[in-house]
Amino acid sequence: MARASSPGDWGSMKGLIRKCSSCGEYTLSPTKCPRCGGTLRNPHPAKFSPDDKYSRFRLALRLEKGDGASREGN
Repeated sequence: MARASSPGDWGSMKGLIRKCSSCGEYTLSPTKCPRCGGTLRNPHPAKFSPDDKYSRFRLALRLEKGDGASREGN
């Protein structure tokens, strides 16, 4: 039997919320930002997988750019 979603059910909201690339405003609008008219993107990170085939490539790219500097000594 399927569970009915209630207004307090955060799981159903995850796929609906968007973030404006221009102003950073969060919205439920599916097309454009109601505040500035900018483009919207999904603010949620990709699903984590321990079997990620491409993690070493992302890490190498991050180290090459200097974004993932060594965090030793903190």
